[in-house]
Amino acid sequence: MRASDALLVLAGAAVGAPLRFLVDRWAREHTRAGTILGTLVVNVVGSFVLGVVSGVPHTADWLMPLVGIGFCGALTTFSTLAFETWVFLEERAWRPFVTNLALTLGLGLPAVWLGYLLTS
Repeated sequence: MRASDALLVLAGAAVGAPLRFLVDRWAREHTRAGTILGTLVVNVVGSFVLGVVSGVPHTADWLMPLVGIGFCGALTTFSTLAFETWVFLEERAWRPFVTNLALTLGLGLPAVWLGYLLTS
């Protein structure tokens, strides 16, 4: 990795991480679903954006480090999804457990595909 790539990743993350924080706070303050909705939103949006970036033909060298790795990497969160899902599993809350996974995969995978389709 070139030093310039690391700086691009850092710049993208500097936008993605605060945006994730703001989405999470908004979801907590305005919905009953709270952080679970925030996690779903950032993961689906990040999946779409990553699909868009991945589908761009003959992309510039800076696009994937900046947007795909930096921005999307900081915006999305597998660890929070895993933790939230684990809590549902521990509590034997089967409906939210299944719903959380089904929505994340059911919306995230098509979001990647749609983003890729739009730009490839």
